[in-house]
Amino acid sequence: MTSQEQPNIVLIMTDQQRADSIAALSASWMQTPNLDRLVNEGVAFTNCFVTSPVCVSSRASVFQGMYPHTTNVYTNFEKWEPTWVQWLADANYHCVNIGKMHINPYDAKGGFHQRFPVENKDRPLFLEQHERAIYDEWDKALKARNLIKPSRYTRFENDPDAYKSSLGCFTWEIDDDMHPDNFVGNTAQWWLQERKANTPFFLQIGFPGPHPPYDPTAEYLAMYNEVDIPVGEITRAELDAQPEMHQKLRDSMVEFNIDSVAWQENPSVADLLRLRQHYAANVTMIDHQVGAIMDVLEQRNYLDNTVVIFCSDHADALGDHGHIQKWTMYDCVTRVPLIFHAPQHIKTALQNDDLVQLMDIAPTILELAGIGTPDNWEAKPVTSVLINGQWQSGPIRKHVYAELGRDHIQSASELVIMRRGHRFKVVVYPGDDDGEFYDLEADPDEQHNLWRLTDYKQQREQAVKEVLEWLALGTFRANRPVIQKAQTPMNINPTSEGTND
Repeated sequence: MTSQEQPNIVLIMTDQQRADSIAALSASWMQTPNLDRLVNEGVAFTNCFVTSPVCVSSRASVFQGMYPHTTNVYTNFEKWEPTWVQWLADANYHCVNIGKMHINPYDAKGGFHQRFPVENKDRPLFLEQHERAIYDEWDKALKARNLIKPSRYTRFENDPDAYKSSLGCFTWEIDDDMHPDNFVGNTAQWWLQERKANTPFFLQIGFPGPHPPYDPTAEYLAMYNEVDIPVGEITRAELDAQPEMHQKLRDSMVEFNIDSVAWQENPSVADLLRLRQHYAANVTMIDHQVGAIMDVLEQRNYLDNTVVIFCSDHADALGDHGHIQKWTMYDCVTRVPLIFHAPQHIKTALQNDDLVQLMDIAPTILELAGIGTPDNWEAKPVTSVLINGQWQSGPIRKHVYAELGRDHIQSASELVIMRRGHRFKVVVYPGDDDGEFYDLEADPDEQHNLWRLTDYKQQREQAVKEVLEWLALGTFRANRPVIQKAQTPMNINPTSEGTND
């Protein structure tokens, strides 16, 4: 495959964005015209699930093509670097990252020719043992303007009660263009506008939002001031049926002020609505930047030979099930948007509801670039859906999985494993008699944990057996010799015939 045949690839990944945050994907309260365009002109996978409900573990799977039990990255603190980015570089791709990647160490090259890291919005970055702070590109830009980064250390500094009642919701206080999502989007546009090379490029854009703090600019927050966004109902019966790990997690969120979110045990409906309005405004800010990036791609005549992929590393409970942020296996945390856009060459206005894992974008990208993938990868390509509108032979996955290890926030369980099918979902806590079991047909919102009900004992025990078998076989296969297979290049040369209906 020549460099003219290889498509440019733009991978846009947000942090902590829910699947129900795009208007074209049944979120009528959202204002997302540019993401709607990607949906309407591309392929959207409406049942895409992450392999882990925390940032680093999920991203390690995406960039290594394997589940956490293979990458050995279960929390936000293990070291890791991407693998297949270097393969793209070796295949003549110009590889650049702008924004959030969560590589650890955070400033490692990870196979990219160049990186412009922008990491967490609120917390400082440190080297090992927290010896000294690390400043990213955004920190440097703030300093150049003599601006102080808004954070938990500056907001309501003299009014702790107001801070505690905010639930992590703030209005952006300094220059609008220095909001981290605007900064990343503007930097990506600048890079595309200034680029002189004629080789294909892989551009990974990592928006820091809508990860908390929930801090839109006043302009975007005003768009949601009167919008009545759905807020889930939480009952005492639901909370009582949850495993003990859940209560300890909520206690941690209340006690430790994670990411500027001073969580509350029983937030009011009004508080949850305000939280969701701020979150929605953050998403709409990112949507605006996505539109501006698409405009630059078109202006530079890149768009006809570019695959744009939009996704998120995991989602956010936003008060559902009594939780905030992540660290649980509910769909509101593990299901994320996944959209492919290349309307000259793939299906358009296609919404596919088969089960896929977020890491499946890895072999898909490599197939599109004409690069082989290892035969023991646990990620599976979705290119047949993009090109033909369906899997080659039946659904690619009957189940999706996610794994999570103990950290300083989720401190109650050594290991958590989730398996989800179209109907039943099981969450296993190895070494603990407690767990979660849901009938998603009868209870799509996962409000009724059936784990302790004798009527479901046989189904539950069979599901647990199969989960543990999956884990054992997956670990075994991961340690076998790796053979990278050659693939048939997936030509989306703009001179070739399109595949739209």
